[in-house]
Amino acid sequence: MVSSNTDPRHIVLVAGESSGDRLGAGLASQLRARYPDVKLSGITGEAMNDAGVESWYDCQALALMGFAEVVGHLPELLRLRRTIRRRMLDDPPDCFIGIDAPDFNLGLARKLKAAGIPAVHYVSPSIWAWRQGRAGKIGRCIDLMLTLFPFEPQIYERYQVPARFVGHPSAQAVALEPDRAAARRELGMPEDMKLVALLPGSRGGEIKRLGPVIAAAARLILAAQPEVHFVTPTATAATRQRFSQMLAAEGLSDRVELLEGQSFTALCAADAAIIASGTATLEALLCKTPMVVTYRISPITHLIVRVTRMMKVDQFSLPNALAGERLVPELMQAAATPEGLAEEALALLSDSPRRSHMIERFTEIHRSLRSDTSAGDEVAAFLAERGGSR
Repeated sequence: MVSSNTDPRHIVLVAGESSGDRLGAGLASQLRARYPDVKLSGITGEAMNDAGVESWYDCQALALMGFAEVVGHLPELLRLRRTIRRRMLDDPPDCFIGIDAPDFNLGLARKLKAAGIPAVHYVSPSIWAWRQGRAGKIGRCIDLMLTLFPFEPQIYERYQVPARFVGHPSAQAVALEPDRAAARRELGMPEDMKLVALLPGSRGGEIKRLGPVIAAAARLILAAQPEVHFVTPTATAATRQRFSQMLAAEGLSDRVELLEGQSFTALCAADAAIIASGTATLEALLCKTPMVVTYRISPITHLIVRVTRMMKVDQFSLPNALAGERLVPELMQAAATPEGLAEEALALLSDSPRRSHMIERFTEIHRSLRSDTSAGDEVAAFLAERGGSR
């Protein structure tokens, strides 16, 4: 593509944690294909760096979840936000794109939009579960919302907020019919092995609260079915080390294969999975792997949620939100016990109608998450409507 004099010269992208980094890398590649001479910079991870985005700061600085966790790092986060806001106000980019990390990015976008810098947010906060009225407030911070899920734009439309469903990149990339045998060959595992994937989360708080519970559940599964093996994809060396210690405490060091990344491969190879609520549940859905979803938030965060009644749905996992039914079992807070997780996982290992229904619905949902447009397409259209560079 040949650049024109209306093409943007500089776009800033700010990602939060590893999932945002992957989305940002895909978006950066799409933007680079449309605008070969554009400068891309911001808060990045390794994937965005590899895609040619200049790194101002590492996105792991934003990898927090929950009120208590954010409060503990609030001074540092506010200082970082002030620093990059001042940098953009001093040298305004043609567009700011916040990728996930809404607590950080939407406050930043509001200031930039007020200064006349076009602001886009990529990945809607979970307004379907937490205070849908936030959509109106979000609209005052941004010029355009790009959503990963098809039911989200209609919520924003009720508040006159421009929103576009751009499809989920993973749904586009993953085959509708997973090749479980090929995944096992890639991992060097026999095709007839009974395999359960364990995904306790990638954040430090998640590992601390869920890791011991999931490790203990694996021990109970093994006691009931000694032929079962386990696999755990890990995002970082620190995560791998911490969970390895928890497995050792349960006597499972030689029964769990710890991988560096490879989450899609591990989930595709598995017969069932125990997963911390989050991005990995969508990966399991796309791999058509029956799952039990679990989560524990800090006691302070849970108290605030319960007292203020901020959660507006009975189900918290993404697969159930997409399905519109209680498709996968959910165990949260006090219900997230080793016994409960083991019981649900063992039930999913059997060839039951429930398992078959889950896989059938996963395939239907997978199709619905594909789109003919991309985030890059929508950003380009948005910038063209605004007359190109500032």
